[in-house]
Amino acid sequence: MDGMSTSLARGAGRAALVAALWQAPAAAQTSLTIYSDGRVQVRRTLPAAVPAGASTHRLSLGALDPASLFALDSGVAVMGASYDESVDEENTMRRAVGLTLRFVPGTYTKEIPDTVSALVLGVNPERFRLSDGQVVFQRPGTALYPAELVLVEPALSLVIRAQAARPALRLGYFTTGASWQASYSVVLGKPGARVTGQASIPSVTVRAPDAEVQLLAGQVGRAAAFSDKRISAGLQPVGMFRSLEADAPATEESVGEAHLYTIPGRISLAPGVTSAVALFEPATAAWDKGYAVRGQIPYYGMLPQFGNEETSVPVGVWYTLTRRAGTPFGDLPLPGGVYRLYEPDGAGRLQLIGEAAAGHTAPGREVRLSAGSAFDLTAKRVQTSYATRRDSIRTIATADYRVTLTSAKDSVSIVEVVEERYGEWSVVSSSAPADKVSSTRTRFRLRIPARGEVVLTYRVRVVW
Repeated sequence: MDGMSTSLARGAGRAALVAALWQAPAAAQTSLTIYSDGRVQVRRTLPAAVPAGASTHRLSLGALDPASLFALDSGVAVMGASYDESVDEENTMRRAVGLTLRFVPGTYTKEIPDTVSALVLGVNPERFRLSDGQVVFQRPGTALYPAELVLVEPALSLVIRAQAARPALRLGYFTTGASWQASYSVVLGKPGARVTGQASIPSVTVRAPDAEVQLLAGQVGRAAAFSDKRISAGLQPVGMFRSLEADAPATEESVGEAHLYTIPGRISLAPGVTSAVALFEPATAAWDKGYAVRGQIPYYGMLPQFGNEETSVPVGVWYTLTRRAGTPFGDLPLPGGVYRLYEPDGAGRLQLIGEAAAGHTAPGREVRLSAGSAFDLTAKRVQTSYATRRDSIRTIATADYRVTLTSAKDSVSIVEVVEERYGEWSVVSSSAPADKVSSTRTRFRLRIPARGEVVLTYRVRVVW
């Protein structure tokens, strides 16, 4: 016991330093900007007395990128920092080098009071000197660490220089552990669709009580990724969900080439909890439904020969939300996210009829959403001819196709058949007008009568 007491005494100074790093600022004010890619910009006001000149402050701010630390006040400069994020057992053992630890042989339980004492000689590899003087390269059991050696949260030692004394320290930095995504509900009806939007904010490791929260939408460049080791170790949200009852939706403004949404009031983020807030007041938009059949021509490479019989192909269903400039909904920038489309049944109950993802949509631009495949519209396709010839070093191919569209609906349907191809190609002839939308895309718009059928034939010429 005397040897162990002596070893612990030698580490008292080291333990005191670790304990000092634990101090957490009370009543700190926090403001966050959360990026959809997982970055979180933190702005904190810490009630720490800052003297004029240089001073050192030991803080517990959680996981952060120490290279991103900056002072929020122009009269304060960050001169240096020491950041210890070694909260794992390997680094705890590293801090125990030179100390005598107790080990429980086998699995630790309170019913096994017997322990083995050993002096920690070093790590990588771990070496231990037993009480009889022998050295082993394996732990003699489960280590029991003194509480003062265990770093519960990453600790920061910060050196700053202030032009004048201040009652608080205002810092900014980046961390990870929270993100956000937009989610939209579109209820189709007459005369228009009712659209609502929410921001879903899952927190993996960020804990911020009563924080001001802003959400940034846009593609913001990133030079290097900061990694929170607790996330890479497998900590994930546990699925709790908190719906915020704010008095108003988030307010929006442009910042640089991005859009910023400020959540009214304050919210609390906690690991494993997903929060949600409205992005805008419910809006109404004109909508339209369309159908499309994708072509058979590959976008790149050679044009293959298909020898199969007629094959069934899906008829895709698309919904388009019109957003005219100068209208409340049309002037909104819509962050990229998931859209869920609902339509009432005969009894007025809303039924999900489609779910689609869409990218950022600028004001005045329409939103086009895929809702799956049509049930009462069917399509069959077959390649009816195929020929190739060589022209110096090129191959020139021609092929004929037949697409048969059948409707079981009680009304007329407009279906687009779309062919897309990169490089030199063209539609040589067709039974319906070919609309060349761009150098790579050609479409046919076909009117399918109620409970009727339409056959489209066309020939393409492809060079590769």
